[in-house]
Amino acid sequence: MPDLWPLRHLVLRTPRLTLRPDDDEGLSELAVLALRGVHPPREMPFLSPWTDQAPEDLVRGTLQFHWGRRSRLTPLDWNVDFLVRHDDRVIGEQSLSAKDFAITREVSTGSWLGTAHQRRGFGTEMRAAALLLAFDHLGATAVRSGAFTDNPASLRTSEKLGYRRDGTNTRARRGTVATEIRLVLQPEHLVRPEWRLQVDGLESCRELLGAV
Repeated sequence: MPDLWPLRHLVLRTPRLTLRPDDDEGLSELAVLALRGVHPPREMPFLSPWTDQAPEDLVRGTLQFHWGRRSRLTPLDWNVDFLVRHDDRVIGEQSLSAKDFAITREVSTGSWLGTAHQRRGFGTEMRAAALLLAFDHLGATAVRSGAFTDNPASLRTSEKLGYRRDGTNTRARRGTVATEIRLVLQPEHLVRPEWRLQVDGLESCRELLGAV
């Protein structure tokens, strides 16, 4: 019988980080990380304010959200949520998603880091890993992302890697209006890191991701 969940073998390695698709043990660690803080209470970098939940709901919601995304994954519509580890500890999450990737060759990224692990260059390193996977190994022709105007750290990371602005969206966030800046990156504009990404276990995942 073929491997029914080949993503469990996929591993990305950078000089300091290891990225693997989520698993139940890692999700428990991710939920505890979220409880310890992702951003200052007065700020909200996410469209859906999931970090505003009560502790018990936040833990359960983190697990259910990822279980749901995992269960709905198909070659036509997928989200791969990588747990990012440094020194064998989960420090954040880096997602890569696509719809009709075999046709569009476009993906989107999203990410967050626990407060204790911010301002150390991890955000740039893990995003670069996702971009290198998308362009060099999956054959993507564009990567899309976005950030609110009051999230300068995320915008700086995107600009550092070569993203270009692609308009804005008006969003309702925490009951008030917020402006989201759309971002897009083509492979020729990527500011490549000095290191090379190590990728293991991808070949068996290609069909599942529509990247054959």
